[in-house]
Amino acid sequence: MTAPKIAVVGGGISGLAAAHRLRRELGRSAQIVLVEQSDRLGGKLRTVELAGRPYDVGAEAFLARRQDMQEFIAELGLAGEVVHPSSAGASIRAGGASHPVPKRTLMGVPESAQSVGDVLSPEGAAAVAAEEQLPPLHLSGEDISVGELLRSRVGDEVVDRLVEPLLGGVYAGDADHLGMRATMPALAAAFDRGATSVTGAAAAALPPAADPGKPAPPVFGAFRGGYQQLIDRLRELAQAEIRLGQTVSGLARNGSGWRLSIGPAPAPELLDVDAVVLAVPAPAARRLLADVVPVAAEKLAAVQLASMAVIGFALPADTRLPESTGVLIARGERRSDGNPFTAKAFTFSSIKWPHLRGNNGEILVRGSVGRFGEAAQLQVDDSELVRRVRQDLAEVTGARIEPVDSVVIRWGGGLPQYGVGHLDLVAEVESAVAEVPGLALAGAALHGVGVPACVTTGVDAATTITAGRWPAEKR
Repeated sequence: MTAPKIAVVGGGISGLAAAHRLRRELGRSAQIVLVEQSDRLGGKLRTVELAGRPYDVGAEAFLARRQDMQEFIAELGLAGEVVHPSSAGASIRAGGASHPVPKRTLMGVPESAQSVGDVLSPEGAAAVAAEEQLPPLHLSGEDISVGELLRSRVGDEVVDRLVEPLLGGVYAGDADHLGMRATMPALAAAFDRGATSVTGAAAAALPPAADPGKPAPPVFGAFRGGYQQLIDRLRELAQAEIRLGQTVSGLARNGSGWRLSIGPAPAPELLDVDAVVLAVPAPAARRLLADVVPVAAEKLAAVQLASMAVIGFALPADTRLPESTGVLIARGERRSDGNPFTAKAFTFSSIKWPHLRGNNGEILVRGSVGRFGEAAQLQVDDSELVRRVRQDLAEVTGARIEPVDSVVIRWGGGLPQYGVGHLDLVAEVESAVAEVPGLALAGAALHGVGVPACVTTGVDAATTITAGRWPAEKR
């Protein structure tokens, strides 16, 4: 049997995970060609040097409690490189002041008025307390926007001061447009089990309160040397032919296999392969699927994207910051000079991750800018963006200090928005693609924007390609 030749389109974490799993399944003789339009691998994972230290300016951490991610990291031999955050808590800037992020909430959704009373006004807390007297909810199987659900039940302040800042950190999204089932699956599951109120659903979805005398297992993890460690290891193990700076401009059937057009449309290079994994953002997937799976392409057109930027600062080693892992900033908050905040969040990286210091002990801080529908904040040059974010940092920390080093990384269209009905949309896309042999999808537009979810889509896509088609080579 001829050794299979498979193309992976997209060199982000989903594509790399797919290439790695293809190599494991098919052995050394398989030809795996990974085509990436940019000049680097990693997609929205990017590690740069800040004050001489590897520093992540894309995704920062992963959910450490996911068993599939733990197994994947162990499979790569990287378990010893995983680090966890300090025990310091985060804060939230809302109502003109900073408060600790409430502990007993589900992505900001409270189990009771008492759990969020410090962040809300008396009127906002009263709205939460009154929710149990409202008519029962019956949402089993139904999707609804997070904002519509919560504003009607527990009031605007819960959305604006708690939920949006937390969701914004994950999706850079607008709660009034994000679907509950895709972005808050635990809350949706509680409604499906019979919860009839928002607070009741949150209480049912939250784990039992931790034993004060017993440390809770870490929620998040990261890599000691940044995500570049993961990218490099996957590249090494996948042993793929890596083609950077090349755009796949077309995809067509070629007998029982596929033909990729690479490069300019007038004179593309043609690449013939047996199977294809598309691990690209929704707009690129839509374009490539338009002729081969038009139903899937049409559905993917509904997936909107948000842009953002990450600004990294290295501050002098003696800089004093609040004893917090960072601060989330609610939409509409203003500085003391009356101007709105540009940043939506700061991570005090050297407090959150104690191993992260510059070569001379510098304190590393990360600022995030950009929410869906607020592109104007990003329409300034890097120097102006740094100036505005420095003013925001001074406001929330009191640290009016010249950075030793800084870096700006922009993520144009970097985060897909999971709207109402997203799960149904994805199911229809995947169903249509599954009818076409030798083709599979992966990426953040499907089942989650976090690294573990993206890894899983890559692994699943590779398994779909290989299942029953080629026998595994002895290795």
